[in-house]
Amino acid sequence: MPENVHMETSPSMSSLVGGIVQDAQQLIQQEMMLARRELRQELDKAKTAAVSFGAAVVVLALGAILLCFMLVALLSEMAGLPWWASFAIVGAVLAVVGGSLLAVAKNKASEVSLVPRQTVETMRENVQWLKNQT
Repeated sequence: MPENVHMETSPSMSSLVGGIVQDAQQLIQQEMMLARRELRQELDKAKTAAVSFGAAVVVLALGAILLCFMLVALLSEMAGLPWWASFAIVGAVLAVVGGSLLAVAKNKASEVSLVPRQTVETMRENVQWLKNQT
């Protein structure tokens, strides 16, 4: 009689459940890595938008100050307006331009999402798959 008889046995229920648990743990770890990566990408977008917004504000403020004084003097001299009327006209124009720039910055900021959409979607799919397995 042969001594090394190899009998094929099907895996036990505990080994199957253990494999499923291990796979689920690995899947959760991968989902967490994906969430971190997505969050970093969104934070980079937010940082870029904030730097752009800040630089625009500084440059616009300096330019506005210099142009305000020049335009006020020009209006006062050319149109014969009093200084206060010249300041009012220039201030109103700058307020309109500043409002437009603020709207552009708001649109850039609205593109930033701190919720990792792809990760949330795959997690939902994974939960649904796990529910269907039981």
